[in-house]
Amino acid sequence: MDTIGRLSDRPQLDRLLLRRRLSDRPQLDHLLLRIGFGATPAERAIYEGMSYGEAVSALLDFHPTDPANDVDARIGTPGFLGITARNGFMPNTVINDSRQRWVFRMVHSPAPLQERMALLWHHHFATAYSKLAGAVGGTEGARLMAAKPSEDTAQVRGQIELFRQLGLGKFSHLLVEVAKDPAMIYWLDGNTNVKAKPQENFGRELMELFTFGVSNYTEEDVYAAARVFTGWNIALRGTSNTPTAYYAFNYNAAQHDVAAKSFSFPIYANGSKTIPARAAASGMQDGLDLIAALAMHPETARRMAGRLWNWFVSDIEAPAPAFVNAIAAVYLSSDTDMREVIRAVVRSSQFRDPRHRYKRHSWPVEYVVRALKEMGHLGFSANDTLTPMLNMGQQLFEPPDVDGWAIGPAWFSTGGMLARMNFASALATNQRFELRNTSRLYNQTPETLVDYAVSRLSLPAVPAEVYNPLVDYVRAGGTWTGSETQLLNKAGGVFHLLTGSGEYQFV
Repeated sequence: MDTIGRLSDRPQLDRLLLRRRLSDRPQLDHLLLRIGFGATPAERAIYEGMSYGEAVSALLDFHPTDPANDVDARIGTPGFLGITARNGFMPNTVINDSRQRWVFRMVHSPAPLQERMALLWHHHFATAYSKLAGAVGGTEGARLMAAKPSEDTAQVRGQIELFRQLGLGKFSHLLVEVAKDPAMIYWLDGNTNVKAKPQENFGRELMELFTFGVSNYTEEDVYAAARVFTGWNIALRGTSNTPTAYYAFNYNAAQHDVAAKSFSFPIYANGSKTIPARAAASGMQDGLDLIAALAMHPETARRMAGRLWNWFVSDIEAPAPAFVNAIAAVYLSSDTDMREVIRAVVRSSQFRDPRHRYKRHSWPVEYVVRALKEMGHLGFSANDTLTPMLNMGQQLFEPPDVDGWAIGPAWFSTGGMLARMNFASALATNQRFELRNTSRLYNQTPETLVDYAVSRLSLPAVPAEVYNPLVDYVRAGGTWTGSETQLLNKAGGVFHLLTGSGEYQFV
């Protein structure tokens, strides 16, 4: 049975639904909000003529290093989101510029799932720039987090580039690269993990947060895992021990514990729970064996399915058991291939169920990027999004701790909601001339203007208690004529009120 059949009790009906044209605007908005960050009117038009299955393939089947998807060359180009830099734009070495570049990519990438997955892995493998900067300085900290190899060959690859390149590959492969990632090693103090004094942080988080969860290991397993990764350290890329030298992963065989390591769970297919003693020169295999066992553990598959439910379906409802079972099965049968897992998620009947539309609390960066794409960004700078996002509770490259951000209702604090309203106001004010221009065809009545704004944004059905006050707002101040002055004064206000509404806070 194919993936669709596994994910539904109605496989034949589901096949028909997947072939149906995406004339259903709510369904299209749902897909684009969950796979990416919403869409501009032009982007939405690309998918309107496709079937659901075709749209899923178009959104998923891209190559992460395809030059056609690299929008960085458009930075500074008229018509695109602006960038503000003090001394030249240096996104590989200045963290504020790194943040701007990532926001730019989220707004403009033709492969939005690449940035979506990078963001989700940034949360899952939470690593904070501030600790790296404290260890190696601000410039090197930015490199470790965000350096783009083709632009900064001194650093192999920043952590976010790792997620962008490997985020839809095999999770088992991603785990290996994360274990060797210099940013992660500094973050969890792996540079001090030596055979005389094993450092437990990475081994613990590998099991507790990255794979099968807290109830599936013992404290003895933590110590054994620490021994497995002894010698997975950091070396200066250059030959001089200077603050400006570059940092890279180094397997230090002399510091690897060569003795056998035993666990409470199977490591090998034959059921063996012991990693055998090995010569130091081949000691890295210990880590590869442990990661392979953890990646393919049934509880890792189920835990990943639950996280994908929260990320793609709902953070309000608990994961449906049928969904968890089906997605876990795809995860294991595909050898942890995340592209196929995500494909199964978005083709599932649970994902496509209208009841799950607008049932996720939007993250601050989701809210900001969605508003930029749907309202416009002419003359706006990515730099203008950073402080508002911080006030909403999220700073890129700075998750608060190893657990990542507290998502769901935690995003909707009083201060966070005020920051969203303030950002909506600032963006609408900035875009008021452009919104006046695009609203001219819809100036006949207050209702047509409000209808235009509603149609341009991704929103659930707008209730009368929201719609009617918007019409009254447009009409207030005298007879409506649809003049240029009235459009200038009112169009931006309507967009501000809608993007600041409670309905717009969910995706």
